[in-house]
Amino acid sequence: MKSILITPDERGGVPLLAENAPLANVVICGKPLIAYWLEYLAKAGAKEVLVLAADRPQEIRSVLGDGSRWGLKIQVLPESRELTPEEARLKYHVDGEQWLADGHDVVVADELPGIPEKLFSSYSTFINLAHRWMPHAAATCRIGLREMRPGVWVGLHTRIAPGATLNAPCWIGDNVSIGGEAVIGPMAIVEDRVMVESAAEVAGSQVAPDTLVGSFTRVRNSLALGNLLIDWGNNSSLRVPDAFL
Repeated sequence: MKSILITPDERGGVPLLAENAPLANVVICGKPLIAYWLEYLAKAGAKEVLVLAADRPQEIRSVLGDGSRWGLKIQVLPESRELTPEEARLKYHVDGEQWLADGHDVVVADELPGIPEKLFSSYSTFINLAHRWMPHAAATCRIGLREMRPGVWVGLHTRIAPGATLNAPCWIGDNVSIGGEAVIGPMAIVEDRVMVESAAEVAGSQVAPDTLVGSFTRVRNSLALGNLLIDWGNNSSLRVPDAFL
């Protein structure tokens, strides 16, 4: 059984999200968006997936490998532009091959599986859908993930200092360090390998992997991507001159 996965190219509502990686590789609760779609298609019965990529196909290929981790055979096929589902069917469907049923035979990966809302229409939509995704992400296979209490998920090898406050709902990924008196949540996603130093606060926000949030910093209603801070409420952005917030 085969399926086609169309990765999103440009989306005018979130141009800064695609600066450092294709939108298909954007991380949400510890996994790239495209990984959630491959898990979904594998559960739907797919054995082979054609991944159509107009934006940096080599980076998408490096994330996916050969697909064996999902039990799939994957081909990443470069395209000059993002095809529509109809164009993809016309170009790649071959008579005699077995395809998943309509709705699964061609999928555009600009939503989260099971949440039929466009993820990249705006920064506020992105963060709100990412927050809604937390319990779904926790339901997927995660080694070492634990729910410390309702709505508070903490990953493997994460260190939380005494005195830190975790307010549900919040997601804290793998290999994260949370300092004393720090406040995480509500509505916070702290991705893998983030360091939140003492007395810092993260609320209504997502902190991307490998980001340092310095002491006494408040990250509210924002997307923190390394040294880039995006206020999703008013679409403003700020590049922090230091190597940390």
